[in-house]
Amino acid sequence: MREAVSFSVNGSPVEVEVEDDETLLYILRNHLGLRGTRFGCGMEQCGACMVLIDGAPAFSCARLVTTLEGASVVTVEGLARGDEGLHPLQEAFLAEQAGQCGYCLSGILISASALLTRTPSPARAEIIEALDMHLCRCGAMNRIVRAVQRAAGTIR
Repeated sequence: MREAVSFSVNGSPVEVEVEDDETLLYILRNHLGLRGTRFGCGMEQCGACMVLIDGAPAFSCARLVTTLEGASVVTVEGLARGDEGLHPLQEAFLAEQAGQCGYCLSGILISASALLTRTPSPARAEIIEALDMHLCRCGAMNRIVRAVQRAAGTIR
């Protein structure tokens, strides 16, 4: 049975008709054309699919769209500030060359953004803890932590 669900994505209202079992990740990528959010494991384990839902980081790979009525979703594409340019985190990740393959970075950027919103000047240990659940097989974690520190203005 199809159901209409209304919510916002990156500040724009959307209404989609979905089956009961359709996930947010599937709708973002295949219906809304937002491919920055990645499919990794499909089991809420790797963090590649992270988005912000009502300001909190959340896995989109297993989140049913039917649970999002009235919610606000922000993807990695929504971090950029339109005509103002990239988000400071995105700029810092580029400056620190914080990605190798880049597959995991959209989820990491989302989690780092949530961290900096709640803790504007986090300690290195807080950054590591906030990003701990993300799988990065490239070994770029030291550069990723440095990039978050740079965005926060806390490189020590």
